[in-house]
Amino acid sequence: MEKVFRDPVHNYITVQNQTIYDLINTAEFQRLRRIKQLGTSSFTFHGAEHSRFSHCMGVYHIAKKITDYFTATYPDRWNPEENLVTQTAALLHDVGHGAYSHTFEGLFGTDHEAVTQEIITSPETEINAVLRQVSPDFPEKVASVISHKYPNRQVVQLISSQIDADRMDYLLRDAYYSGAVYGEFDLTRILRVIIPMENGIAFKANGMHAVEDYLISRYQMYMQVYFHPASRAMEVQLAKLLARAKDLYLKEDSFFKMTSPNLVPFFEQKNQLKDYLALDDGVMNTYFQAWIQHPDPILSDLAASYINRHLLKSVIYHKNDEEQLKVLIDQVAEGGFDPDYYTGLHSNFDLPYDFYRPNSEKPRTQIEILAKDGTLTELSELSPVVASITGTSHGNARFYFPKIMLDKPEFTQYIKNESFFPKEEL
Repeated sequence: MEKVFRDPVHNYITVQNQTIYDLINTAEFQRLRRIKQLGTSSFTFHGAEHSRFSHCMGVYHIAKKITDYFTATYPDRWNPEENLVTQTAALLHDVGHGAYSHTFEGLFGTDHEAVTQEIITSPETEINAVLRQVSPDFPEKVASVISHKYPNRQVVQLISSQIDADRMDYLLRDAYYSGAVYGEFDLTRILRVIIPMENGIAFKANGMHAVEDYLISRYQMYMQVYFHPASRAMEVQLAKLLARAKDLYLKEDSFFKMTSPNLVPFFEQKNQLKDYLALDDGVMNTYFQAWIQHPDPILSDLAASYINRHLLKSVIYHKNDEEQLKVLIDQVAEGGFDPDYYTGLHSNFDLPYDFYRPNSEKPRTQIEILAKDGTLTELSELSPVVASITGTSHGNARFYFPKIMLDKPEFTQYIKNESFFPKEEL
């Protein structure tokens, strides 16, 4: 069999394995069409409406190209029996993402990686039924790749490392849909210089600059797209909206049972996998529109602000600004806003690249460059460009508040005081 999917990033994505095709057609995987890849970023980059479905298809495509290349080029280093588990894990790696995933997780305590593994291993899912047709233990094998426990480190690193099929697709895909061309890099070259090693993957020395380009592209995408203050404002507003609804449900549940029944198990902390899978971005947005009619002025206003993109404004703060933040929060309260729902702190920091530090809390797999004589060298030792971003975190923490506060001189004078907050454009 052969099925072809037309993709704007990779052109043609070819499926030649019945198991992969059957997985694509399961209800759990089709649900990813209704989950945005970039969540609230589409409020900032209006073209970024792409889905988790298209991303997962792209990750599968890259994983297939790599495993096919390894099979044909490195029969002494790569076991072709690993092809299907690698491609399957690539396809399903994000199947557990929920509606507005990261914001939802923070409020209701869900974990998309744990849900991914549950979807794969639960006998109640269509995905599990397809996987069991391969072998009774195949679901557990695929799940162990997601949990990084699979014994073959080559497979694990192709799915999850500092340069893997997942990251390579989402950088190119997010750059394409957001219009941020600095997220582009030479995927074709990288796929020609990747090589399987005994304990993972490496890259040939003549492809080092393509890997450099990938890392710089990743850095730029985080700084310019993923950490954009407007997108983060919408995350804060979404979190406050859901928190207000949760608080109101505990006092009066009838409105929510009528307008937003699929959220009730989460408000009551009795949710099961079927409840999680019943939610998607479209369902949530429909609920938010219904909440505009709620008699509670805070919930109604928060819902309308979110649906109609009325953004909170923000200012950068530092750890030692706690006393100054209290002053600002008090001023917001004096302005007539409940600070529990109209102010928020949001931190985004990323470590673009780091070498392996076994004593760190979460050791990273480093990127290694293979010389012609067979020696391996960690990338930042060879590249001054990569060395400049190695081991350093980049990002900022922001305090969010209602835009109308900028009309109050005492508020704006305070946040423009450089002894409290760094000078920036509000």
